[in-house]
Amino acid sequence: MTKHLVLALSLVLTPAIGFAMPSVGDVIGTNPEDATAALATAGCTVDEFEAEDGQIEAKCHDEASKRYEVYIDPASGAVTKIKSED
Repeated sequence: MTKHLVLALSLVLTPAIGFAMPSVGDVIGTNPEDATAALATAGCTVDEFEAEDGQIEAKCHDEASKRYEVYIDPASGAVTKIKSED
């Protein structure tokens, strides 16, 4: 019984672990295709990219429609800042 409960919980909780926003310092890519794929894997759907103050700004939203601005260093592809728009 306990074995089945542990297995069921691990199957239910595993997808939630895969959908965490990127952190500052994570390298997600220097081009739109790589950054879009990395952000989608992290659970953030990209709506658009903009250039802002020498950074690439990715405007995206999660499954709960919470909006974020993810700033990316264009040389390294590393996330430099994440802002919640809500």
